[in-house]
This record gives sequence, structure tokens and C-alpha cells, in this order.
Amino acid sequence: METSYSIIFTTVGSQEEAEQLAAVLVRERLAACVQVAAIDSTYIWQDTLQQEPEWLLLIKTRADLYPQVEEALHAHHTYDTPEIIQMPILRGSAAYLGWIDENTGIDRPS
Repeated sequence: METSYSIIFTTVGSQEEAEQLAAVLVRERLAACVQVAAIDSTYIWQDTLQQEPEWLLLIKTRADLYPQVEEALHAHHTYDTPEIIQMPILRGSAAYLGWIDENTGIDRPS
């Protein structure tokens, strides 16, 4: 079952980059809202354990905009292999989901 809305996750290495990506996505109407949170990440990269601060972006958007969001993230992201994960929104308040519709899409005014 495909849903109409999703949250796309990505992480970046600085608050400045997080804010810049958020602004690009919202300004380009690829996201209605992007929340940024400071997190601590532990992962393996190039066979080495890494423990670093990162900034998590929660990108609220329409599910059909995923390809454009992914393209924008690749164009502006500084990581070689950025985390880009889409998770469906199975339910949400009609008013909030309507607000996402009103604030996303290429055909929307900027």
C-alpha cells in the first residue's frame, strides 16, 4: 500500500549544512517542513568505528516528491554516501497533511 506522504531522513556533519539543506528543500517546495536535531552517531565507515556528532534532518513531504528530494540532497550534500531514507506516514491529521499538500510541489507558488 503506497501512502501519499512521507518523512525522509538524512544526516549531515554540521548545523550550518543542515540549515542550508533545510532552506533549499523548503524554498524549492520539495518539503513543507524540515526539522533539524543534533544527534550522536556511531557507525562503521571504511572499516573504522566512527563516533561523531551529526545533525538529523526530518523532511516532511509528499511521497511522490522523493526522487526530487533525493536529487536535491545529492546535489547539495557533502557526504560521499549520504543517508537518504524514506519512511511512509501511514496516518496524520487531515489539517496537517493538507498543509503539506499546500506547501509542496513544483506547481506551487514560491
